[in-house]
Amino acid sequence: MNQWLDYREIQSASTAFSKLFVDYVTNYERVHEYYESDFRDPRAWERSITTASQRTLDRSTLVNILSLQNRAFHCGVRTLANIDALLNDNTVAVVTGQQVGIFTGPLYTIYKALTTIKLTEQLSARYPDYSFVPVFWLEGEDHDFEEVRSINVIDKDNNLLKASYNPETAKDDANYGAVGRIEFDETIDSLINQLHASLLETEFTPQVMSLLRTAYQKGMTFNRSFVHLMNDLLEDSGLIFLDPNDPAIKQLLKPLFRREIEHAPKTCTLMIGASVELEKHYLAQIKPKPINLFLFHKGGRHLIEPHPLGYSLKGTRQRHSKEALTEMLENNPELFSPNVALRPICQDALLPTACYVAGPAEISYFAQLQTVYAEFGIQMPILFPRASVTIIEERVQRVLEKYSLEVKDFFGDREMLGETVAGRLSDVRLEELFGGTIAGLNESLEILQQGLSQIDPTLAGGVATAKNKISYQIENLKHKAIAAQKRAGEATLRQIDKAHLHLFPFSNLQERELSIVHFLNKYGLDFLRWLKDELIVDKHRHQVVKMHL
Repeated sequence: MNQWLDYREIQSASTAFSKLFVDYVTNYERVHEYYESDFRDPRAWERSITTASQRTLDRSTLVNILSLQNRAFHCGVRTLANIDALLNDNTVAVVTGQQVGIFTGPLYTIYKALTTIKLTEQLSARYPDYSFVPVFWLEGEDHDFEEVRSINVIDKDNNLLKASYNPETAKDDANYGAVGRIEFDETIDSLINQLHASLLETEFTPQVMSLLRTAYQKGMTFNRSFVHLMNDLLEDSGLIFLDPNDPAIKQLLKPLFRREIEHAPKTCTLMIGASVELEKHYLAQIKPKPINLFLFHKGGRHLIEPHPLGYSLKGTRQRHSKEALTEMLENNPELFSPNVALRPICQDALLPTACYVAGPAEISYFAQLQTVYAEFGIQMPILFPRASVTIIEERVQRVLEKYSLEVKDFFGDREMLGETVAGRLSDVRLEELFGGTIAGLNESLEILQQGLSQIDPTLAGGVATAKNKISYQIENLKHKAIAAQKRAGEATLRQIDKAHLHLFPFSNLQERELSIVHFLNKYGLDFLRWLKDELIVDKHRHQVVKMHL
């Protein structure tokens, strides 16, 4: 039931498959200078696993923190057992991470988690001398509220619906600080009510709405609700959740933050050098910053920037000397937060990371970080591309078959696709059909008229009269045929539009726009079990999966 698309076939800005990512997946030799290891090389896996297991880490403190966090999240026994396994030097981590989007955000969040779980299982079978545990890094420190408060679903009228959490205190362009700590107010009920009213009512709707209402309640935070729902959906998968916005975690990261402050702008300089080399062939994803840290201040999260008198906080009038900033770090490390460039370094400073399961954009920006890893004395882990998937539901599959279309035909301009299909039903063929018929009829009547004239000239006028009547009837039939074809064409375009909406919503990949809620509501929780079985994580191509639940 699976089809596969080479990333080169669908490489474009709209699919988020950049030239750098496509080369990483299909021709690693072209990009090897920017990365530490080839994810297809067994020797690279052996090196990465060995190095991760031999790193000097405070495993005991890490295990205590993770145990407290995951017990508070009410994670299952397999998760807690995996945390305890981290006490052993032969246990290494397979890590992924994502923003804590409402109701788990876009589909690719689920694909990341499932890829990580399945890869962990495969590595455990392949390297029996080591233990592998899956870890999900909660990107809850980000301050971009817009990124996490909405989901897209297909409503009961088969239209795209963007449903958003709109708290009573919401303000445009406000800096909300760490979104993972934001508590839901009573308007979260309004969002779930909106979804319930908008979605097609199925036998699974009550259970799905109950899951959402249990996980997302007034007083719950984005972090806690995200983990709650993920645990429900993935059952006792053994996935360990790590909340980096924890004072105990920040205490462990204090030496790394101090190094970033004291050596600034060393990280920036290294990234600029890497970006210059990278941009000879590709586009750089991250814009280097003089210092790669944010500071939580008065509820907001603000980038620390150089200032003539030391440092300032972007978007505020707050100023700090280098000494004051260092003292603040010593006493209150929980106030500091890494940016996109430093976050991977923090992750792999804390964990015995052998592998990071990354999306296309992440793989691209890691190309700027190799020298930064070396500067901090940490080995860059193997970057394993997450599964990339488009799901075709049965009704959409029928449209593809009816018009002899493929999924990749939809990964482009919708109007152009409609014109292509409409061209197959063009009225030019109708003109040819009627034109040939009329020409043949005229020729036959002309022969008839000549023959009748030889028998009785008075009969020839009858032929002319008959010709006019027949021509009128044929012309009338032609107009009816044109109108019918137009109606058929309009119906066809509506079918194409609806299929496009399912496969390439908002002119973007399905996995980047649609929410898991759409599929759960139609197919129930069995959908997740089915999806895990269907997902192939080691093909490294875009997977097209036909629904057969």
